[in-house]
Amino acid sequence: MKKINAGMMFFFVLLAVGGGSLLKAHCQVPCGIYDDEARFKMLAEHVTTMEKAMKEIAALSVQAPVNYNQVVRWVLNKEKHAEEFSEILSYYFLAQRIKPALAEDKESYDRYLSQLEQVHLLLVNAMKAKQGVDLALIQKLRELLGKFQNSYFAKK
Repeated sequence: MKKINAGMMFFFVLLAVGGGSLLKAHCQVPCGIYDDEARFKMLAEHVTTMEKAMKEIAALSVQAPVNYNQVVRWVLNKEKHAEEFSEILSYYFLAQRIKPALAEDKESYDRYLSQLEQVHLLLVNAMKAKQGVDLALIQKLRELLGKFQNSYFAKK
């Protein structure tokens, strides 16, 4: 029988404690296999799904009698997509794709700070969308996502 070394034990503990988010995240090995365009499409799809959920919640809430089961399902769906949106930004872009830059390289450093700010604003607005049903947040998320996408793919 093979013994489990400390590294394997650490991995199993991490998997047991935080396995859910570990398994959902893009690989951080690093594998070197990235599809940035696909991530932006996924982010946009999550925003559209949050929008659909907000509209359904609003429509179901004024019906008589209110179908609370369906309202709750749409609320949970909206929250799930807001979380997945945030996970892509955090685990994929912040942890792996947006590279820190030295302050001495002003152009790279300014780009780095700008992208950090853009992702932070996206995360804050995703949190707000998760908490409510204000469709103005959806428009704000789309605007911020477009700005981040343009910045991200701009020539370096």
